[in-house]
Amino acid sequence: MNAQHIRNEYLKFFADRQHKVINRAPLVLHNDPTTLFTGSGMQPLLPYLLGQPHPDGVRLTDSQTCLRAQDIEDVGDNRHTTFFEMLGNWSMGDYFKEQQIRWFFEFLTDVVGLDPNKIYVTAFIGDETHGIPRDDEAANIWQKIFEEKGIEAKIVEVGSQEDGDKRGINPGERIFFYDDGENWWSRGGGLDKTPIGDPCGPDSEVFYDFGPQNHDDSYGKAHPASDGGQFMEIGNQVFMQYRRLEDGSFEPLEKKNVDFGGGLERIAAARIDSPDVFKISLLWPIIEKLQDLSGKKYESNTSSMRVIADHLRAAAFLAVDGVVPSNKEQGYVMRRLLRRAIRFAFDLGLEQNFFEEIVPVIADLYAADYPEVAEKRNEVVAVLAKEEKVFRQTLRKGLRQLEKFAVDGLTGVELFTLYDTFGFPVELSTEEVFKQNIKLSENWREEFDVQMAEQRARSQTAAKGTFKGGLGGSTMEHRKLHTANHLMYAALKKVVGEHVTQHGSNITEERLRFDFNNDGKVPREQLDEVERMVNEWIAWDLPVSFKEYPTDEAFKMGAIGAFGDRYGDTVKVYQMGEGDRRVSFEICGGPHADHTGQLAEGGKKFKITKEEASSAGIRRVKGVLA
Repeated sequence: MNAQHIRNEYLKFFADRQHKVINRAPLVLHNDPTTLFTGSGMQPLLPYLLGQPHPDGVRLTDSQTCLRAQDIEDVGDNRHTTFFEMLGNWSMGDYFKEQQIRWFFEFLTDVVGLDPNKIYVTAFIGDETHGIPRDDEAANIWQKIFEEKGIEAKIVEVGSQEDGDKRGINPGERIFFYDDGENWWSRGGGLDKTPIGDPCGPDSEVFYDFGPQNHDDSYGKAHPASDGGQFMEIGNQVFMQYRRLEDGSFEPLEKKNVDFGGGLERIAAARIDSPDVFKISLLWPIIEKLQDLSGKKYESNTSSMRVIADHLRAAAFLAVDGVVPSNKEQGYVMRRLLRRAIRFAFDLGLEQNFFEEIVPVIADLYAADYPEVAEKRNEVVAVLAKEEKVFRQTLRKGLRQLEKFAVDGLTGVELFTLYDTFGFPVELSTEEVFKQNIKLSENWREEFDVQMAEQRARSQTAAKGTFKGGLGGSTMEHRKLHTANHLMYAALKKVVGEHVTQHGSNITEERLRFDFNNDGKVPREQLDEVERMVNEWIAWDLPVSFKEYPTDEAFKMGAIGAFGDRYGDTVKVYQMGEGDRRVSFEICGGPHADHTGQLAEGGKKFKITKEEASSAGIRRVKGVLA
């Protein structure tokens, strides 16, 4: 059973148990400005876990694509990836621990075919200070299930991960109690970091044992929560059964939730009994293609091939969901992924364009199960191939600049300039320094790190105040320009062409900025026509209203959306005008004017002040009400 089969069998397994199969949310959550990417399976469902009723009922299941850019430096070992899928199932006040634990164990052993003797589990040890008892309920359920398989399953208390590193495992032990650093879920983290008023609770993690030969003794003794390599977490069952009160104590919830997430890639690795997730059916074909192109073997180039396979898979899905390489936010992460892939391709001797060979392999792996991948296949290949071509030109410029800097010795500040201004990876810079015997200044690393820290601080400052839909705030001026943004989008589709799709927006009190795909510059006469249409619609004083619809129904009704038109199962749709005078019908989460006539208050008119290139294949317009 390969990874694709596991995904489909999982969804079928829970659909047979009265769960509604819901679509994946996009990697960029348009109604969640607090994070760049969807980083977990439960993230898109958080409002419903916090109490909002879900339109599809109390039992849900899906396979959610996720991206964690913070793991980018860890890619290269046998289990870390920036992009991954989380198999998920949820109970909103319906079933609880007994059914959840039994179902997941049944799926792993009877459907996937894992050896139950290789499964180990953890539970929450409890905390007397906070009045939270040990989760004997979960532990006892697990013990009973193992005994039904004829497996001895001793229950033991460990405590922290560090305690486990010292203690290890004794014969017959299979169920382990850990503290809140390992087995407590809340949005803030441990017990003391649980936000006031939030639901929270213990969790029970499930691990697969790849055998002691895979353990690294430098991590201490082997145990489930160790980072040593013998055990790999393949699933986590969160039992939301408490709420934190104002005084810091916890009270039981009347309606308890189950939130389960299981790593598809990791379960697939367990199925083939290999701790190397890159050998599963969703990654190994990419590795095979890299071997063909480079003439080199995976066994001798594991780190480089893993980085390239992971980064291109992540970038391909970002492109499917409408992200394009840029120097800001999601686009910046995408660009960094692609440039790191090119940098590691140098290790394989791949110094010519190769994305066009790899990306179709990735598309073929997902096209059957994700229709949007098949639909966007050619567009994704084009976006990534264009970025590769541009960056290889950048590399040549960077090498020339490196030679200039090297005349008087290379400082950390100059290395940062190569990185920040020329997009030249620091890893490649330092390799070239060694290769050309250029005089690593004595404190170059410290100098570089200082520059990097300052850049991060500037980025964090710039990101403050971000609002849904690219809005910088929610004053009346913001609302007016956000409404104008919708009108302009509708006019661009009529004047420039139906191919126009939003690729980003940013709105302040003074102006709007809108990015969209187009092959070339938009002529001024077309911009003038867009202005005329927008001002005409403003003069009509159209009503502005919104409703929530099932996503499929919204699109059938003609709603347009940004970023690849990929959303969750329900969306908020803003309508401007009615009947024959409905001029805009768009998915959006931000606030707007009550009627378009408000945009003309004070005798103002809409004006496009600038049209320019934003990135390859993407145009940017700026507009004002003046």
